[in-house]
Amino acid sequence: MNIEQLAHAIRAACNVAEDQELYIFGSQAILGEFPDAPEELRKSVEVDVVPVNKPDAVDKIDGALGENSPFHQMHGFYVHGVALETAVLPKGWKERTRVVRDYLDKNNIGYCVEAHDLAASKLIAFREKDTEFVRFLILRQMINPTVLHARIQLTQVDSVVRQRALTWTELIIESLSDDD
Repeated sequence: MNIEQLAHAIRAACNVAEDQELYIFGSQAILGEFPDAPEELRKSVEVDVVPVNKPDAVDKIDGALGENSPFHQMHGFYVHGVALETAVLPKGWKERTRVVRDYLDKNNIGYCVEAHDLAASKLIAFREKDTEFVRFLILRQMINPTVLHARIQLTQVDSVVRQRALTWTELIIESLSDDD
């Protein structure tokens, strides 16, 4: 996926949801902060969105633009309408989002989760693809591990889950300082 495809996804989802604002989370939110992100971070063909003002429209989005839809078949990527509660994000994440506007209709706005908040969310999920995504962000110095550590502490999640993410981050910080 690239930034033009993300803008297209924003336009299509806004049209289906009849809302001009979306929250974008999941890996492709990285394009909000890094429009030219390395290909390793843009592998996904899925954009996770929820309309800001009409969150109940996620099913409409998923039905019209989701996986295996005519939209997906035509464009090679799809828009996944997902309830915001499926992602665990750090407190204050909305204020840190990055704006991506539809290049054909500037009124359509995607609020992409900021990179550190995205990484914290991925470490809370802690799937292999998520830890690899975060590791890549750190190694490419696209995020600061110390800021990531602080953001993980701002998540409202079970203490065991939070500690797993914190420990992983601490080990990465330690391994990077060993390399110096």
